[in-house]
Amino acid sequence: MTRRHDIPVLETKRLVLRAPEPQDYPDFKATFASYRSRFMGGPLNPYETWMLYAAEIGHWDIRGYGMWMVHLKDTGETVGMAGGWFPAKWPEREIAWIIWPDKGGKGFALEATDRVRRHFYHDAGWETAVSYIDPKNLDSIRLAERLGATRDAAAASIDGSDAVYRHPSPAALKGTQLAHGIDMEIANFQDPLFKPKGWAID
Repeated sequence: MTRRHDIPVLETKRLVLRAPEPQDYPDFKATFASYRSRFMGGPLNPYETWMLYAAEIGHWDIRGYGMWMVHLKDTGETVGMAGGWFPAKWPEREIAWIIWPDKGGKGFALEATDRVRRHFYHDAGWETAVSYIDPKNLDSIRLAERLGATRDAAAASIDGSDAVYRHPSPAALKGTQLAHGIDMEIANFQDPLFKPKGWAID
């Protein structure tokens, strides 16, 4: 069991990942009440959203791990969540993420999810993990694939309607071209390698 004061703080160049707090709830509520949550059982009503957020916090005490709130390092604002998720009836431990509707397209999900996977693999001793994704959620499928996850048709799904994407093991990632490619893509979001100047003429 992990108590809230024991939850580690994770960092990247742009992000700080901390335990979810009551003051973070408004952004979570707005996201899960919006169309963006359609692939995660939403949109939810206020009671359902409150119960889910309570579960996010309680998951840490019950499982010893959970979802971090993703903050921008320079401003402190939240942009989403990423972490581990393993509620009752889940076949396996999941690596999950969600980015607020107005914060997409900036690489935050990739950067945060790569960081939490590193934590689970190197600090928590995980040897495998999956992500359960709605087959229509093409953005999340692309993100899983960019992280090196592949569809595992033999793995048990939650309810038969989700696709199971298996993340590469720590050994399969270590020192590989895949790991280098992930690092390069994240670095490009952090500091774009090509910054055009002037006006386009074509």
